[in-house]
Amino acid sequence: MKNASALRFRRKEIIQSYAMILPSVIGLGLFVVYPLLWVVRYCLFSYNGVNQPIFVGFEHFVRLFDNSPRYWQAVGNTFIFAAGKLVVELPLALLCAALLYRGLRGRSFFRMVYFLPSMLSIAVMGIMFYYLFGSFNGVVNEFIVALGGKRISWFTDPTLAMIVLMIASIWENFGLNMLFFMTGLQSIPEELYEAAAIDGADRRAQFFYITLPMLGPVTQMVVLNALLGSLKVTDLVLVMTDGRPDGATQMMMSFIFRQFFPSGSKSASNYGYGSVLIIMSALILGVVTAMYLWSTRRNSEIH
Repeated sequence: MKNASALRFRRKEIIQSYAMILPSVIGLGLFVVYPLLWVVRYCLFSYNGVNQPIFVGFEHFVRLFDNSPRYWQAVGNTFIFAAGKLVVELPLALLCAALLYRGLRGRSFFRMVYFLPSMLSIAVMGIMFYYLFGSFNGVVNEFIVALGGKRISWFTDPTLAMIVLMIASIWENFGLNMLFFMTGLQSIPEELYEAAAIDGADRRAQFFYITLPMLGPVTQMVVLNALLGSLKVTDLVLVMTDGRPDGATQMMMSFIFRQFFPSGSKSASNYGYGSVLIIMSALILGVVTAMYLWSTRRNSEIH
C-alpha cells in the first residue's frame, strides 16, 4: 500500500511539474521556434507578403555581401551608437549607485526619479525628445536662443541626430542599470570596508580595490544586457528619426523592420531579403556575445 501511495504521489508531482512548464514551452514554440523556422524558410524565397513566394535560392545571401551598402551602414551606425552611449551610461549608472548607496539624503526619491524613464513607453519618450530638440520651437533651441545663441537643426545633421538618439537612450536606461549596481553594492560585506579603513585605505582606494572587484559578476551582467539592448535598438529610432538624415541614424534592427514594414508608398515589403538580414544580425549578436563573455570570463568570479 505504501509503495502504491508513493507511486501515485510521484505521478501527481510529475504531472504538476509538466503542467507548470507547459505554458513556457508553448510560448517558446509559438514565439521563438516557429518564427525561426519561418525566417529560415523564406530566406530562400522572394516574397512581398501579397504575391506567391518565388524560390530564388541563395540570391538574397549574394545580395547581402555584394550589394547591401545600406545594411552595412546601419550595422556600423549601430556599433557607433552602442559604444557612444555605453561609455556615458554605465559610468553614470555606477556613479549614481555609489552616491545613493553611501547614504545620500533623499536617496529613495532620487532612486524613484532615475528609474521612472525605464517605465515610460519608448514611443512616448521618443516623441518627447523629438519635440525637445525640435528645430524651430523645441525647448532646447528656445533655451539656446535665450542665452544669445542660434537655433540648431538637430535632426538634419548626422552627428547631432546620433547624439540626440544617444541622449534619449541614456536617459531611458541608466536608471535601471543604476538599480542593478546598487543591488551589487548591497551584497558587499561592510567588514571589508572597515578592515580597509583600519589599514589606512581612503574612499578612492576602497572603490578601486574592493568595490569594483566585488562588483565583477554584476558588472558583467549589466554590461552584456546594456550592450545587447543597444545593438537591438529599434523603436526609439523609428519614432525619433526613422534613419534620417539619409540613413545616418538607421540601426541594424530598424533597417530590418523597414524590410517588412516599409514607410513609403513606393516601397514594397521584402520578406525574403529581410529574413536573410535577420539571420546575419543574429550571427553578429551571437559573435559579440561570445567574444564579450570570453573576454570577461574572469569577471564572472569574485577574486
